[in-house]
Amino acid sequence: MMPTGNRALAAVAIAAAAGAIGAWALWPEPEPASLLRPGDPQVVAAGAKVYAAQCASCHGADLQGEPDWQTRDPDGLLPAPPHDETGHTWHHPDDLLFRITKHGVAEAANLEGYETRMPAYGGILSDGEIISVLSYIKAQWPAAIRQRHDRMNEQMKSQ
Repeated sequence: MMPTGNRALAAVAIAAAAGAIGAWALWPEPEPASLLRPGDPQVVAAGAKVYAAQCASCHGADLQGEPDWQTRDPDGLLPAPPHDETGHTWHHPDDLLFRITKHGVAEAANLEGYETRMPAYGGILSDGEIISVLSYIKAQWPAAIRQRHDRMNEQMKSQ
């Protein structure tokens, strides 16, 4: 049998350890500077399949987008933009690209009333599939554009 003082000390130690473990488990894991993985061949290959099935019909098989993508059509909507280096996709950080794809442009960019033909893919694709398709897109950019995009992500994380 343990003396009373030792039992109290053991109880305090156990409570402290449990609290530390609980805090560690609930503490948010730091996100990597880049959510996307354009250097991972398996992720990029999976993303190519998702892109072909879900994105290419509007954004083009070669990421070229629709013609005159910066000019509103008769319905007042903008055509699908290119996702290659000629478009603006690389002007946005990873987390915004992820949110746009998952939740839609209006919600992700807080643009109430913004209309677009692009659906929110949150109910269609898993988070992993969204990351893979965005990784595939980024893997197609020239090295200089990818490096610029990486620097932007680093800067966004430090803010």
